[in-house]
Amino acid sequence: MDSLNPDHPPLTVTPAPPRVWLFWGTALWGLIIFAAMFVGQIGAVVLLAALRGLPMDLASVQAIGHEPQALALSVIMGLPATLLAVWLAIAIKKASFVDYLALHWPSWKQLLFGAVGLILIVVVWETMSRALGREATPGFMTDLLKSGRDKGAALLLLFAFSVAAPMSEEILARGFLYRGWSASFLRVPGAILLSSLVWTVVHLQYDIYFLAEVFTIGLWFGYMRYRANSLWLTIALHAMNNLTAVVLTMWLGS
Repeated sequence: MDSLNPDHPPLTVTPAPPRVWLFWGTALWGLIIFAAMFVGQIGAVVLLAALRGLPMDLASVQAIGHEPQALALSVIMGLPATLLAVWLAIAIKKASFVDYLALHWPSWKQLLFGAVGLILIVVVWETMSRALGREATPGFMTDLLKSGRDKGAALLLLFAFSVAAPMSEEILARGFLYRGWSASFLRVPGAILLSSLVWTVVHLQYDIYFLAEVFTIGLWFGYMRYRANSLWLTIALHAMNNLTAVVLTMWLGS
């Protein structure tokens, strides 16, 4: 084949489309994933209501949803729903699930560095809370954990908040959202900022003070996700943070 011969033009290679959702695709799928998480959580409560023979109305769902065991099961059931929605979004792009979410094991140095940074952030906020005369843990969470401990749901709550919740939230925020947005015009800084903001919005049950703490922790998680290229690292840090909070709250509550 002669590239200078018009009868035999050179072959043109069409670039393969990127195997990652960019800004708007990631945003849309993020809403779908969040909706799936919500449906999984509500579905667990509705199932409990049905098993108890309660009427399928808002009052029954709200009543059961405030029970420690039901709330823990709700959080746990949000995880498989989240995983399914994320898997579908990635499968449509025909990308590797592991690579898309950066499910790579971090080094011990990265884990230690991330843990030290997290501890410093928590200590700063703890010091500020004491100086301002504020509670270190939201009152409703303290009541929930104490009630769960007294009703024999301590281990279930521990698993829900220290395993299921960190995995669901990190897969959505530092996994799927960060991956797509960092490949868009936002780049890494914008992806860290926006994914942290979305993660903060997920915690709207807190007041503005605790939301500010959540946001700063989210920025650190986002930075560690970028620095180590490992979602397992942020899952581990998130789990460590929640585990410490749950154990200390239950212990102090006793």
